[in-house]
Amino acid sequence: MKAARYYDRKDIRIEDIPEPELKPGTVAIDVAWCGICGTDLHEYLEGPIFIPPKGSPQPISGEEAPVTIGHEFSGTITALGEGVTDLEVGQNVVVEPYIVHDDVDTGPGQAYQLSKDMNFIGLGGRGGGLSQKIVVQRRWVHPIGDIPLDQAALIEPLSVGHHAFVRSGAKAGDAAIVGGAGPIGLLTSAVLKASGLTVYVSELSEARKKMARETGVADEVFDPREGDVAEQVRALTGGRGADVGFECSSVPAVLDMLMATVRPGGVIVNVSIWGHKPQVDMPSLVLKELDLRGTIGYANDHPSTIALVQSGKLDLAPFITAKIPLDDLITEGFDQLINNNEHHVKILVNPNA
Repeated sequence: MKAARYYDRKDIRIEDIPEPELKPGTVAIDVAWCGICGTDLHEYLEGPIFIPPKGSPQPISGEEAPVTIGHEFSGTITALGEGVTDLEVGQNVVVEPYIVHDDVDTGPGQAYQLSKDMNFIGLGGRGGGLSQKIVVQRRWVHPIGDIPLDQAALIEPLSVGHHAFVRSGAKAGDAAIVGGAGPIGLLTSAVLKASGLTVYVSELSEARKKMARETGVADEVFDPREGDVAEQVRALTGGRGADVGFECSSVPAVLDMLMATVRPGGVIVNVSIWGHKPQVDMPSLVLKELDLRGTIGYANDHPSTIALVQSGKLDLAPFITAKIPLDDLITEGFDQLINNNEHHVKILVNPNA
């Protein structure tokens, strides 16, 4: 089968590799669509990061570069391994792409995303969505009902936003400020809006501001060059400020803006992955008694995220900005997201095209 294989920084190759083997307790899936994630771009430009480099195998998968990449994907079940009785061949599904030790409890309330040696399918080994087929453990497979397969490829990044929402402790009726309207910022905003919050977005890019407005994920969109965002949010909240903030940009000035905009006693959730250590305005953190929280991945968020999409409260179709075959992964996928990123939210790849 065809697969995109990561060898090293700026070295991803489309190759023919053996099809994966169906084992007891696993599910075979024909991949329909796979999104290109910001993490994939970081691996391509700056990695390996999550990907285990040659000579340093991942502790759980035992794999090292080259590995098949892609972790935001949907597909259709083609076969069930021995012992899997609660799914059916022909069902459309998404995969929660974790690699954790077999003895890690992934039941409700468990923080398995923080378990030792955690990594991701499509980064740390065990196949990936940028291939024609994949075999995964049953516990990571989530049926999607009638959600279209292309939109379902966005369930994984949407679950990142849902986990950030859960981490924030926010509730319907609260006001949120989202810093950055890239793919994760927009999808986090979509979760917040669908969950009954008033959502304010701060963004510089004209194209991304337009996307935030046209998709309806933001009640107001601010450009920090055109006025003080904190003042504008306070004006809209009776002088109170936002209840929660979400950092989705990895830009220090955005973190400063959030700390100024969130009300005293409020919460800021960092959603983005930072490539450097920023300065943090500790005096504001102390004097306003702010709560700055980290978040990584998701933990039992996929079922709730799927239900949110099925409810019709959010429409994922507008966030899909291009569809390409696997052979065009670099030229029409990675290069576009690197050099023309503000005009794209999610580029989907069809490995079977």
